[in-house]
Amino acid sequence: MKFDWKKAAKEVLISASLACAFYLFAAAVFAVIVRAYAPPQGVVTAVNWTIKALASLVFPLIFVRPKRALYKGMAAGVLACVLSLLLFAAIGGGFRVTALFPVELLLCAAMGGIGALLGGKLRKEPA
Repeated sequence: MKFDWKKAAKEVLISASLACAFYLFAAAVFAVIVRAYAPPQGVVTAVNWTIKALASLVFPLIFVRPKRALYKGMAAGVLACVLSLLLFAAIGGGFRVTALFPVELLLCAAMGGIGALLGGKLRKEPA
């Protein structure tokens, strides 16, 4: 069996773009809560990381097929993280990259890989 790179790229792009869209929507909802209650900055950062990590877990779980799931899930997680950075830079008018961004990339890659592996194990279709 030959590995189909086009299908793999399609799975990664769909998963990453929907994860980024979910993150954008969830961050907008959380922004309304921030306006109303004004939590400390540490809470805002932690919630943003949690939303991004959950999106990186859930969407590869749904959209990535079992063959080479770990690699595709990790790629989807990293791509979702970078896309969200670029999207928020375009919306907010500038990049806000901190020293913890590599840790955020690793977190999203790990969550994407775990989600894709779980999705591959839960899926009933042949690999």
